[in-house]
Amino acid sequence: MSLSELYQQLILDHNRSPRNRGALEAPTHSAVGHNPLCGDQLQLQLQLMDGRVAEVAFEGSGCAISTASASLMTDAVKGLDKDELDELFAKFHALATGDESSDKLGKLGAFGGIRDYPTRVKCATLAWHTLRAALHGELGATTE
Repeated sequence: MSLSELYQQLILDHNRSPRNRGALEAPTHSAVGHNPLCGDQLQLQLQLMDGRVAEVAFEGSGCAISTASASLMTDAVKGLDKDELDELFAKFHALATGDESSDKLGKLGAFGGIRDYPTRVKCATLAWHTLRAALHGELGATTE
């Protein structure tokens, strides 16, 4: 099985069985995201404790790429502080838009090929933009 096929399987798995899907009991940060191009809708909730992500969850509906990205993102950000989250956002965004190598991001590297499909980049980055909106006190995010 090629690396591309493994990545495709990873995305399909996280779409079928998203991790961290649901609502948190006591979120400290939240934001809503929307991708008007594809119709993806996402609500992201975080619970920060001592400046780090203790819990994270998402709800909503979206395409396979959007759902898998949210699922993989929520796994990746647990335990990170705001500076680390901003740095990871920048690396993922660079990966999705073509400026970053996938070997530096572990499982998130599965989205490295998305840059070849510009309309799908918005699907892959919706959860990330919503995460930034939540962290920085913005009400919502769109990927227009």
